[in-house]
Amino acid sequence: MRRRRECLLCNERYTTFETAELVMPRLIKRDRAREPFDETKLRSGMVRALERRPVSAEAIEESITGIIHAMQTLGEREVESRVLGELVMEELRELDEVAYVRFASVYRRFQDVTEFQDEIRRLRDASDEDRRRDQLSLLPDDRKS
Repeated sequence: MRRRRECLLCNERYTTFETAELVMPRLIKRDRAREPFDETKLRSGMVRALERRPVSAEAIEESITGIIHAMQTLGEREVESRVLGELVMEELRELDEVAYVRFASVYRRFQDVTEFQDEIRRLRDASDEDRRRDQLSLLPDDRKS
């Protein structure tokens, strides 16, 4: 926002530019400890999951910006860290499925190979359903089977 102001002492006029400052919520960790949101930790976690994957730096930055915006628009002073983790997993699933599974394995604390297999199966089922939803129907809607 642009404002014209006047100094009460010298009567000089000047322009100020103001922007809304959206405060990031504090995170409530699993152990109930609270800590401030740290964009550096968010970025390093995503970059680590995307290491050696064919994802551009621009796409990563767009995802990080989207996550930060989503956190700001929650309008809460404190948010459970689980909410942030789910936002990160959604973004990673869109960017790269391998990175998604990497992040999920740490975030959800996979204990053995079967948990990896279960997550990959869920990912594959969700992808198949998305593909089916995005396809046009071959039959008219009013036709009965």
